[in-house]
Amino acid sequence: MAEELNPEISENPQTPEAALEDAADAARDEPVKQRKNGLYPGVSDELAENMKSGWADTELRDLEPIPQAAETAARRAALSARFPGERLVIPAGNLKTRSNDTEYSFRASVEYAYLTGNQTEDGVLVLEPEGDGHTATVYLLPRSDRENGEFWLDGQGELWVGRRHSLTEAEKRYGIPASDVRELAGSLREATGPVRVVRGYDAGVEAALTDKVTAERDEELRVFLSEARLVKDEFEIGELQKAVDSTVRGFEDVVKVLDKAEATSERYIEGTFFLRARVEGNDVGYGSICAAGPHACTLHWVRNDGPVRSGDLLLLDAGVETHTYYTADITRTLPINGRYSELQKKIYDAVYDAQEAGIAAVKPGAKYRDFHDASQRVLAERLVEWGLVEGPVERVLELGLQRRWTLHGTGHMLGMDVHDCAAARVESYVDGTLEPGMVLTVEPGLYFQADDLTVPEEYRGIGVRIEDDILVTADGNRNLSAGLPRRSDEVEAWMAALKG
Repeated sequence: MAEELNPEISENPQTPEAALEDAADAARDEPVKQRKNGLYPGVSDELAENMKSGWADTELRDLEPIPQAAETAARRAALSARFPGERLVIPAGNLKTRSNDTEYSFRASVEYAYLTGNQTEDGVLVLEPEGDGHTATVYLLPRSDRENGEFWLDGQGELWVGRRHSLTEAEKRYGIPASDVRELAGSLREATGPVRVVRGYDAGVEAALTDKVTAERDEELRVFLSEARLVKDEFEIGELQKAVDSTVRGFEDVVKVLDKAEATSERYIEGTFFLRARVEGNDVGYGSICAAGPHACTLHWVRNDGPVRSGDLLLLDAGVETHTYYTADITRTLPINGRYSELQKKIYDAVYDAQEAGIAAVKPGAKYRDFHDASQRVLAERLVEWGLVEGPVERVLELGLQRRWTLHGTGHMLGMDVHDCAAARVESYVDGTLEPGMVLTVEPGLYFQADDLTVPEEYRGIGVRIEDDILVTADGNRNLSAGLPRRSDEVEAWMAALKG
């Protein structure tokens, strides 16, 4: 990794806008303030002058709007109608330091990306009240300045991190007037009238609004934007299907290399799936759970550093995230050697039956909780039948005794966040009613911990989860992830075919 020429980082943290202004000023006044262990002592006047000229015009003049431009415009219109007469500020967020002078890969806030389609750091969407509605402006970093040397002297200059769109290009792509984000903080400090901001993403923006906003009002904005995503539009459904289809191919990739995973560790499975996610999408939608053997009983096992052994089960919970941030979330529990043992199959089939009951309960007009209750009833029945908990089943469900082995809820909303719409009101989400366009997971599981002395020894260390992504339709539901086999005999046949 090349050593940057940008000025040494100040000990006093600054907003991104202020830092960039200071960097530009420094480049004008002193061509470069060399970092402590940099190899170049400075920049000569001749080199600084040389770097200003001789560059081709790279403005993109034939840009088309992004595919979801009509949808993002409709979302902004709905937001405008909900908060008339108020200034609304939705930041994308800033880069976060990973170590010293390296940053984590940037992912824009869901609220910002949902309303704009833009994904660049430091962006801010502002809706200014005007008449009966609002005028939207997206504030972005413009192209790096070549006159003052920012493009090659600043650590976030385009020579270091790549070209970004000009403001004119951004307007064409997103269908929103664009302005320089470095001018926004001053504008916000002078703003009058009611203001709301989505908190937690941009400390500089929040500081500029500190005396103009309240936590309660800002939370109302966050809740509205979360609930707006409960029902997906056609573009979103298409993106979710795209994410699911890539994820199916990622699962196939894993099955084909299980022998290599046995020779190494769960990390081989993680890396194999990640390759598919990066080739066909933006990233994984969440840390892949590649849990072999007893690790399957750890619900969010993301260390993925354990052994992969023939005769054990592999619980693979993973999802590809598309370039527009929509993620799949699928789980299959696979026999590493291709065949379930008698006990593994018994447990797997119980979870399958529970999932079947849960999926059948997903339909418009049903209570959101219905699919969870249906799945839990099946699992409780099996636990009583196997003598692992004392019945009757109604008593078990009333007291929640099955939860020792089922542990988690049976699903969640899915979208741009793997656990989407999490800020929605309880009455709109978990106590709400299903509508066409909602997408949720159905994922029952049974987990017998390796140290659980209340179950027979042969059960211990077996964990099974089956998860699919379900779209609520006008007449019932559609399993978006039906391309992956679920029934135990179908899983075995599918694995055998993939292994040749």
